[in-house]
Amino acid sequence: MEGPEPSEFAKERHAAFAEMMLHELPRDYASQEINRVTLAYFAVSSLSLLRSLHRVDKDQIATWVLSFQAKPKETHNVDDGKFFGFCGSRSCQFSEDSVQSVSNLASTYSALAILKVIGYDFQNFDSSIILESMRSLQMPDGSFMPIDSGAETDLRFVYCAAAISSMLNDWSGMDREKAKDYIINCQSYDGGFGLTAGSESHGGATYCAVAALFLMGFIQTDCNNSLSLPTSTIDIPSLVEWCIQRQGADGGFQGRANKDSDTCYAFWVGGVLKMLGLYHLVNKSALRTFLFTCQSPYGGFTKFPYEVLPDLYHSYYGFAALSLLDEKELGNLSVELGLAALN
Repeated sequence: MEGPEPSEFAKERHAAFAEMMLHELPRDYASQEINRVTLAYFAVSSLSLLRSLHRVDKDQIATWVLSFQAKPKETHNVDDGKFFGFCGSRSCQFSEDSVQSVSNLASTYSALAILKVIGYDFQNFDSSIILESMRSLQMPDGSFMPIDSGAETDLRFVYCAAAISSMLNDWSGMDREKAKDYIINCQSYDGGFGLTAGSESHGGATYCAVAALFLMGFIQTDCNNSLSLPTSTIDIPSLVEWCIQRQGADGGFQGRANKDSDTCYAFWVGGVLKMLGLYHLVNKSALRTFLFTCQSPYGGFTKFPYEVLPDLYHSYYGFAALSLLDEKELGNLSVELGLAALN
């Protein structure tokens, strides 16, 4: 199979790949069945960035996504500690007593993100139960559990809670001040953020921290891309230095120090600089060259250069990274939500 030229963005192949993955996943994805809604989010969001949503039935997608919403039975209410968001798959949708309560923050983010990019009107369903029950997931230190019992807490779920609140335009489901304090405590000595306080700085955790602060209104950039935030919030200079240091000699971004460049971090770390109004500090030409070495001849993107088979996760974030680079074949990105910007 003849592949695209190294500097040519193969839009049609990418769109065909995303559409195929939306309808039928290869067997290698069997172990990720519990994340089916999130996998669909990558596929639908890819088509949205590729301006190719006309290839799918939006109403059918909306019906499918809404079928994963967890709802309390008459014997339960939103004050009993259970979270009523969206489940990640059919296999985890029902608990032993047939109450739809095995939902989680990550799948809820993914479900709402899909609905948002296909233009679904959120007023057509009752979102109040999501926000009311989400309050029980926030811990005294401001962090969030992803599910209603026995789970870890870290920055990923603080971000999910903030993104859910932003998409629903209702912040009643979280205490933003407590969440901000938790995020601040996760900034490491080197300027980046770890998933929890005291852990190693990581590109994904740093994105979650900055994007959550951005969504909650604690970081803002004006029309001139001038940064505005209280000096007591986070250490911006060291954060920016940490992000810049993640771009390697090959032009790509690494997620942690002494790691190889990886397609997805071109978005996770590049997106942080974009939200801070400092994306001009990126060596864009070198980054573009790196990303095109990860473009698969079959459509989609690989994790590392010159691998052949693409995957959904790195494909979507490859598209997102190229959107930040103003690739003409792609739509604009709402960086803080990780979605194609709606016109």
